[in-house]
Amino acid sequence: MAPRMKQTQPQPKTEATTKTRAPNWPPLTPVIPAAHLSMETVLAGQIVIIRNLFTSALCRNYVSFLSTLPLTTTPGKPKRGEAVRVNDRFQVDDPAFANRLWEASGLKYLVEMNEDETTFDGKVLGLNPNIRVYRYRPGQFFDRHYDESNKLQFGEGKVPAKTTWTLLIYLTTCEGGETAFYPEALKKGGRPPNPIVVPLETGMALLHKHGDDCLFHEGKEVRSGEKWVLRSDLVVAR
Repeated sequence: MAPRMKQTQPQPKTEATTKTRAPNWPPLTPVIPAAHLSMETVLAGQIVIIRNLFTSALCRNYVSFLSTLPLTTTPGKPKRGEAVRVNDRFQVDDPAFANRLWEASGLKYLVEMNEDETTFDGKVLGLNPNIRVYRYRPGQFFDRHYDESNKLQFGEGKVPAKTTWTLLIYLTTCEGGETAFYPEALKKGGRPPNPIVVPLETGMALLHKHGDDCLFHEGKEVRSGEKWVLRSDLVVAR
């Protein structure tokens, strides 16, 4: 079994003085009515996709806007125990946008409709207000790692909560850049199954379980074009 390379959630350098101001996000329109969307299970209890969560027009609008944000390039040499990640990113704590994304995109409707069929490890309260934007250019990638669960105080009521599933919304397609998952062998010393590779689709959302039961996975190297991703997490009460 490979070493547990983790993904951490970096904090602002000095939150009291360098807290990132929430941007003026574009409207979440046009979108396909939630009742016309569906969740597709890729691997039961682990990986789910939602095609066309964002329309192509909405993706174009967001990529144009996100290109104006002050993205920073992650260092090629990670800290001890962290996976190698080379991409450009922006991060902000924005509860209002997280709630708008949760409700206006149809995510809330779909999650609530599928909670009996797909376990999200508790009653989902909404999305993590820690919003991340990723851009991968040719040669950039995110090496194999696990996503960690994070504890937080959620909403105006400061409800004790935790993240349970990663949410990635793909805003573009490119050559390469697929997300590949590596299920572990069922028996010690057994050969691991072939990876489950989720290709990029413009506007598609990928949900995958994280924390203790997270699958080892990677964002493959982009060969040409640009891969833009909007990232948050599902949050449940703890």
